[in-house]
Amino acid sequence: MIKKTSPSRPYQPFLLRVLHGLTELCLIAAILTAYWTYDTYDGRWGRIPLPAYQNIEGIHGTFGLWTLLVFPAFVIYAFHRGQKRLMQSDSLSKLTQVGKPIWWYTLNRVTNTLALLALTFALFSGKMMDETWLPEGKLHHFWYYTHLVSWLVMVGAIALHLLINAKVGGSPLLLSMLTWQFRDKDSPTLWPAHVSQWWSQVQQGAWTNWFQPMTAMIVLEILILVTIVAGWIIPLFKY
Repeated sequence: MIKKTSPSRPYQPFLLRVLHGLTELCLIAAILTAYWTYDTYDGRWGRIPLPAYQNIEGIHGTFGLWTLLVFPAFVIYAFHRGQKRLMQSDSLSKLTQVGKPIWWYTLNRVTNTLALLALTFALFSGKMMDETWLPEGKLHHFWYYTHLVSWLVMVGAIALHLLINAKVGGSPLLLSMLTWQFRDKDSPTLWPAHVSQWWSQVQQGAWTNWFQPMTAMIVLEILILVTIVAGWIIPLFKY
């Protein structure tokens, strides 16, 4: 649905909303089913009266897999077209200006970046687990404990992400991620042409400049993508 937006209303690129929304839906489902899995098979650190459902781990794994499939595209978007929403080279110096508007905006960028790292940690540790451990009562594996910690970190990162975004932009900023309205330049009908143009540039050697100059954020992007790839490859050699 193409519609003009109010100049005073925050506008988020449509592709960002699509990738963010898909990642968010899969991740929320994965987080909720992760707790249900813990509640069914473990519960040593407290539980709530959820019904025991023996297939819940498989459902959790499915949502985790969907998140893992969508996440790389979101990472690439975030570190390129959405790079202004992540940490900048001067972020640490701006964090010294506590309480000022720039401090809140910088903190917002930092929490956005931390959320990406937390999700990487959660997805990788989840891939290192074996789906038979919990049903068989094997609760003392290193990767199981690591994945539990990643769940807590992920929940905290999402909560902080939402709180800081609400502080910076209020409800208009949060609601701007939920609308399906988009501007002409963001129309999905233009995406095939953009992909074709990008691929043409790749064939002409544009990829040689992707990592120039080699900044800390590029290193972080590479680290996240390599971790995701490793999450697929390492389990193939576990047995």
